[in-house]
Amino acid sequence: MLERLLYRSQATHKLGSLHLFTLLARARERNLRLGITGHLLYLDERFVQCIEGPPSSIETLWQRLQRDDRHFNLEILARGPLDVRRFPDWTMAFSSYASFRRFSLPGFFPIDEQGMNEFTERCVRT
Repeated sequence: MLERLLYRSQATHKLGSLHLFTLLARARERNLRLGITGHLLYLDERFVQCIEGPPSSIETLWQRLQRDDRHFNLEILARGPLDVRRFPDWTMAFSSYASFRRFSLPGFFPIDEQGMNEFTERCVRT
């Protein structure tokens, strides 16, 4: 059985590329251990994250996210069972401004002018 959790939050402060890449690297390591895959969007000091995996792992990560001081105003947008992973190839895909393309970061997918791309569409689809 799989579960999906989609939430958004506000960054405590603007994160530079080094902070974002460190956050992403740690998330990927942790998610690999927990059997979680997903996608993280960072735009205008806001996060939107979609995580999927075993329900116990999702709950463990959700509890940890609520204590993370890098963001606040966490709001669950969707949570429930999932038949098939939407991000099977990524312990954490990442989307943000196209300017991040210059870093050649694996798993990076730039957003368009509306803040969307294929991966953000997968997150919001019910």
